[in-house]
Amino acid sequence: MGKKRLEDAIKQIDHPIEVTYRCFELDPTMERDIKEDIYEKLAQKYGMSIATAKANTQNMVQMAKEVGLEYHMDTLILTNTFDAHRLAMFAKTQGLMKEMTERILRAYYTESKHIGDHETLMELAVEVGLNREAVEKMLASDEMADVVRTDEQTAQQYGVTGVPFYLINKKYALTGAQPTEVFVQALKKIIAEDEITALNNQDGVICDDDGCEIPKK
Repeated sequence: MGKKRLEDAIKQIDHPIEVTYRCFELDPTMERDIKEDIYEKLAQKYGMSIATAKANTQNMVQMAKEVGLEYHMDTLILTNTFDAHRLAMFAKTQGLMKEMTERILRAYYTESKHIGDHETLMELAVEVGLNREAVEKMLASDEMADVVRTDEQTAQQYGVTGVPFYLINKKYALTGAQPTEVFVQALKKIIAEDEITALNNQDGVICDDDGCEIPKK
């Protein structure tokens, strides 16, 4: 949902913006195969009732719907996502990270697929254009594991404790699935600030909101 809102915001801005996806596991200790559904897990984790967990989740489903996403939480399959992250990083080496990330998210939230299962991941990989044998070999090994761990360590250094989390130009941060307009305003402000900084660094020219002054020589 946060990803979709960011994408909608970027469409409203006439400026090149490059988006890089990073790895983050909400619960690295989660098993691959889990008997409980999402409501039971939320109730256990936060000490709430099943009814409250369902109500909170329904709010997220409604917000997703407002940006054109269809979430099926009743049939969502919880699992460990480490291998899904490895697949996304592998896809990045083939220039298909955006497509792979989008496909995994849709499979998880909308199609209720088991994204911890290797066979499922291979099927999704083939759909976006990756070679099945290469993906199978990667998943059967520890390939890309260090890349995922490096991303997670970087997130810790930045103090990231949840997702979505957006780091812009390595110095501005936004957290949570912010409204599209918040992204638009933030991006425009950052772009403007960076343009002023660029001008300030050219030939001693000093610029502010009132214009530029060229120092006398």
